[in-house]
Amino acid sequence: MLQDEDLLAKALEKAIRALDRQLEPSDTLYTDEENVSESSDSLGDQLFALVDIYNTGYSQKITGMLLEQQKDAIIKLCSQPRLLEEQVNLALKTLKEQNVETCISDSSDTDDTERLGEKLFLLVERLDPVHATELTGMLLEMDPSTFPQLLTHHSTLELAVQKAQAALETFKSST
Repeated sequence: MLQDEDLLAKALEKAIRALDRQLEPSDTLYTDEENVSESSDSLGDQLFALVDIYNTGYSQKITGMLLEQQKDAIIKLCSQPRLLEEQVNLALKTLKEQNVETCISDSSDTDDTERLGEKLFLLVERLDPVHATELTGMLLEMDPSTFPQLLTHHSTLELAVQKAQAALETFKSST
């Protein structure tokens, strides 16, 4: 951005719009709902511009998700920043969960399996740095449908690591 003045200007404009929205005293972005165009294309463009302010990296996908709602609900999103923010956060959470599931469901490829193992290893390493390699290997033998839970819910991961640690101790004491 420091080398490209146009890119810097656009980023600054976007940041200023976001700050202006947060500082508005009223709960509505528009003075009345009549200012929100009801043509589908225009409404989509307006919604995209509002979603893009959040700089999630998923503006098009989130806008598409939000446009699946009824027109009245979309108009309401355009006129109520807090509601829009809630919906953007919910959509972003959904997209991130889908990315984890996609990463796991596509893990038939060796590269994907390795990436999954690396992600899991980093989490296991925090819990048991000494045995992280063995424990990760044991966890990767589990049913692949459990991986989303392991990667997104710390308590589920802790429980699985504890069970793997117990199995590892049993194995070591029997040899």
